[in-house]
Amino acid sequence: MSSSKVLFGFHAVGVRLKTAPKSIIEIYFEPTRRDARMRQFIDKAKEVGARLIESDGIRLAKLCGGHGHQGVAARVQELAQVHSLDELLEQLEAMQADTPLAERYAPLILVLDGVTDPHNLGACLRVADGAGVHAVIAPKDHAAGINATVAKVASGAAETVPYFMVTNLARTLNELKERNIWIIGTSDVAPKTIYQADLKGPVALVLGAEGDGMRQLTAKTCDELVSIPMRGAVESLNVSVASGVCLYEAVRQRS
Repeated sequence: MSSSKVLFGFHAVGVRLKTAPKSIIEIYFEPTRRDARMRQFIDKAKEVGARLIESDGIRLAKLCGGHGHQGVAARVQELAQVHSLDELLEQLEAMQADTPLAERYAPLILVLDGVTDPHNLGACLRVADGAGVHAVIAPKDHAAGINATVAKVASGAAETVPYFMVTNLARTLNELKERNIWIIGTSDVAPKTIYQADLKGPVALVLGAEGDGMRQLTAKTCDELVSIPMRGAVESLNVSVASGVCLYEAVRQRS
């Protein structure tokens, strides 16, 4: 029997309703909330045959471990995931082989070194999903794991973007290199900017936590380092904002 977990918030539960409605065990909702957003949500849940349970705010807060549920939560079955980075890369290679040359895309991977705040991770996953990233990679000992807060902030992207926590990040980056994926790290002191980098080929973009940046070994493992131009008084961007800048430059170059 597959394990279950709790999702909460309109975005997180709504994405599951859209992508895998049969995996929803039951949906809890606050009946006192009768605005248009809730009515549309309930209509969609009924449309796919989800089991609906009226719940007050206290029960929802207890279920979700907080008050950010927006009046909606769901108990869902865990979805089948890609279990290893090797498995993901093999799938990408197979998809490339089966796709006509004119329609092929290069793998785009986001690597987060030292992002331990679940709100930042959730925001990074949301950006990664929007940019069509194939995977997000982080070290086990310097990273936040996927929890209910991450899923809420990610607005469903925690369900759609494969997230891998690896034992040795430098070794993993070298494994990506062996598969002809170019490793580009971000650094405040790099003379070359993200806009001067070639992001059209297979690329892994590496970002460190705000303030500390990448660890020294991670930076040394990168094929090249680039910076994000800063024109004001602040020295750096939040990691999720920086991820958006870098990933969407890749999207722009590939479009």
